[in-house]
Amino acid sequence: MRGGQSATAAIASVEAPLRPGAQSLAFQALRQLGRAEALRRLLASRAPPEQADALLCTALALCWREADAPYEVFTLVDQAVEAAKRSAGAKGQASFINACLRRFLRERDALVAATDTNPQAQWNHPRWWIARLKQDHPQHWQQILEANNSQAPMTLRVNARKSTAAQYLAQLAAADIAASAVGQHGVVLARPRPVHEVPGFDDGVVSVQDAAAQLAAPLLLGNLGTTALRVLDACAAPGGKTAHLLELADAQVTALDIDSARCERIQENLQRLGLRAKVIAGDAARPTDWWDGQAFDAILLDAPCTASGIVRRQPDVRWLRRETDIAQLAALQARLLAVLWPLLKPGGRLLYCTCSVFRAEGEAQAQTFLAHNTGAVLRPAPGHLLPQSGANADAVPDNLEGDHDGFYYALLEKRAG
Repeated sequence: MRGGQSATAAIASVEAPLRPGAQSLAFQALRQLGRAEALRRLLASRAPPEQADALLCTALALCWREADAPYEVFTLVDQAVEAAKRSAGAKGQASFINACLRRFLRERDALVAATDTNPQAQWNHPRWWIARLKQDHPQHWQQILEANNSQAPMTLRVNARKSTAAQYLAQLAAADIAASAVGQHGVVLARPRPVHEVPGFDDGVVSVQDAAAQLAAPLLLGNLGTTALRVLDACAAPGGKTAHLLELADAQVTALDIDSARCERIQENLQRLGLRAKVIAGDAARPTDWWDGQAFDAILLDAPCTASGIVRRQPDVRWLRRETDIAQLAALQARLLAVLWPLLKPGGRLLYCTCSVFRAEGEAQAQTFLAHNTGAVLRPAPGHLLPQSGANADAVPDNLEGDHDGFYYALLEKRAG
């Protein structure tokens, strides 16, 4: 992760039987990394070699709060030392790691207290991230940070062509699986389980999709009707929103993504659900390479962003991102809006969304677009949804408090004539 690789890719390289355990440990360490790094600075004024430092911080993250430790803390210390002995990158550092961790166990209370005033240790986020949230959400920044350090629920979307949420809940109850409804088509499992053990998943009855993301298709389709629509999903991979559009409408959907490998993932997901779209590998910012010249009735732009709203699902995001990424991604979002808007029919709708809580990628982006496009009208939409906050529950009554990621939605309609 410190080398720029996502935790998702690293975990995917682990042998399948070990992967769930590796993910659980990795996610816990990432959620406590700010505290661990602050403690390491107290234990060693100069950082050890990179791999040794990563191993030491991982051990500190897992054991600093004994009540949350996945194993007995002395076991964690012993295993960290053994790992250092076997790692070429931590060669010669096993004794150093052992000394640091043993000292931590002896002086735990004093060392933890000494880091309590460090914002990065307290909130387990970079300082710039905390400052940005204070600026963007002065009333809610603390609850956003707390939500980011929690585990996300496993939320399913019921395929409307094959079942309903009520019918599926009955099916789960018959299998003695506790769950509850969320939104129009969503179901939240009380306890996550491997996806292929979820009833109906392999048969295309359900898909895994957060409740906030499930708002996209219904918002875009609105009152446009459900037949003969030409719809573009401009940044479609892995295909969850494309599939939801097809579950709700008999539409001609073009699913576009810049990554050809990710386009294969779209096709796989659609095949499992028994759905079909026109899947194209192409850059949404270069329509001349893929557009056939026929305007779309609706465009979904789930734009590339910092992913600051899905930190509870991808806890490495906060450590991978840099503050400068916000401006760079906001510029790309503005470019995509400008390029795709002319592809929309008069009277058509473009839904701009990001899985971000930063206003530069949400409200500020939409307001700037409206200021430069007098032919655009902002229609009712949730705006900023804060993770687990329920802050906009009145705007979206069916999106229950505590059951969604952070998102932004702006529904833009092109004036006719």
